[in-house]
Amino acid sequence: MAYTALYRKFRPDNFSEVKGQEDVVRTLRNQITSDRIGHAYLFCGTRGTGKTTVAKILAKAINCENPQDGNPCNECAVCKAIAAGNSMNVVEIDAASNNGVENIREIVEEVRYSPTEGKYRVYIIDEVHMLSIGAFNALLKTLEEPPSYVVFILATTEAHKIPITILSRCQRYDFKRIRIETIADRLMDLCRREGVNAEEKAMFYVAKVADGSMRDALSLLERCVSFFYKQDLTYDRVLDILGTVDIEVFGRMLRHVRDGKVIECMNLLDEMVVSGRELSRFVVDFTWYMRNLLLAASGEDLSDVLEVSGEQMEMLIHEAQVFDIEQLMGYIAICCELTNQIRYATQKRVIIEMAFIRLCRPQTGSDNSAVLERIRHLESEVENLRRNGVALPAGEEPSAPEEMEEEIELPKALPEDIRKIAEDWKGIIRQFPQPGRLTLQSCIPSVTDNGRLLLLFDNLTDYTYMNTEEKHDMLVKHIAGMVKVNIDIDMKLLEKGESKAKYADITVINSRLKNLKIEITEE
Repeated sequence: MAYTALYRKFRPDNFSEVKGQEDVVRTLRNQITSDRIGHAYLFCGTRGTGKTTVAKILAKAINCENPQDGNPCNECAVCKAIAAGNSMNVVEIDAASNNGVENIREIVEEVRYSPTEGKYRVYIIDEVHMLSIGAFNALLKTLEEPPSYVVFILATTEAHKIPITILSRCQRYDFKRIRIETIADRLMDLCRREGVNAEEKAMFYVAKVADGSMRDALSLLERCVSFFYKQDLTYDRVLDILGTVDIEVFGRMLRHVRDGKVIECMNLLDEMVVSGRELSRFVVDFTWYMRNLLLAASGEDLSDVLEVSGEQMEMLIHEAQVFDIEQLMGYIAICCELTNQIRYATQKRVIIEMAFIRLCRPQTGSDNSAVLERIRHLESEVENLRRNGVALPAGEEPSAPEEMEEEIELPKALPEDIRKIAEDWKGIIRQFPQPGRLTLQSCIPSVTDNGRLLLLFDNLTDYTYMNTEEKHDMLVKHIAGMVKVNIDIDMKLLEKGESKAKYADITVINSRLKNLKIEITEE
């Protein structure tokens, strides 16, 4: 037997199996049980929300010989014929390829004849907004006064393109985007029925990527199952196959943008491309990440609205303290504009890179916000000059001081324990649980005179979060488990204007010592 795609194999065959459209289903079932069938229905909504499926179920239910509480029995000859697509009384038309006047005139001619079996002749016209003006006009009179045995079901994703004369003659039903939890529960149920072992977190992510479409979710699930045939569907595997990005990456990118680190942003985008991630999807997900941060910054309990796990919610609340609302709204506005620009662009990567440069350097723009940013930047430069004791002549504009990098005297040797930590510092951070992982990425690992590990922070929020007895002990145990050494840890918040350059970065020192050893060996 030929293989059947999941979205076809598990298409609902009665109203009870339709998920996420309870209001529409309840209304239609009440009409069927009370024998108040309308002559024309208009189903509106985004793709994959169940419009065509509900239309077919409605066609079966109103023709069923033994309906059960508004549901078709799926056992009688009429139901089986409609389900198999063999019924002469149910006609499906794709308006995208049959949008001319002649196609509609054929329907007008057919409605003169009563159904050969069942009670109604049902015409399901999919993507009805694709009909030409002439076709709409040809349909108008029949749609207004059809025979009592004819029912029209029009389905569309773009209701605004349908003439008002058509809209006014139909009962309109709006199909909502299906909630993530509803899709995830459906996917878990289908995985159990298919014998696929899947993580709940993985199915939740598939549902999120589907963006409210059950059909898209099933297609994505089928893709994951095929790629990891006879293997468990874990969260990490789903991320790999769907080309999506974990929330940690968005946190790193936003910090780079905040700090104006253009090179780091470009490197991160390059990592996305090399690893097979879709940059267009990255921009959309990054925008939603900032939207969630914006809501988390409000300080209210929005766990139901954000639709994220408890761990991610904690990380969002922590990150939201670092960014102000006005700043986030500016970033979101640029990314929304970027999403529209790249939709039909041929050089998507170039446009995305330009937008991220603009995010890192908002003063380079020409709008009011960019002018205000330049003013703030100049005021900051003036304040730094005054703090450093530089007298500014009246009438002269200050010039940015040249960055003087202090020479760091490299120690002759690092303590062995510190050296082990320096060699695996990135790995230590990578394995530390969220949201502390993002916090540690912003600090500089150094060493005190008495051989203690010193973590330097330039952000008060990050310093306050990590400088607690609980987080301190957690980090000590984590490092001990990673590199098998016990180390004392000190934490320091850099004062405003204090340069990081006077502190030795142990990862840099260790790298230099390695290079020096290689040069000596070669000589």
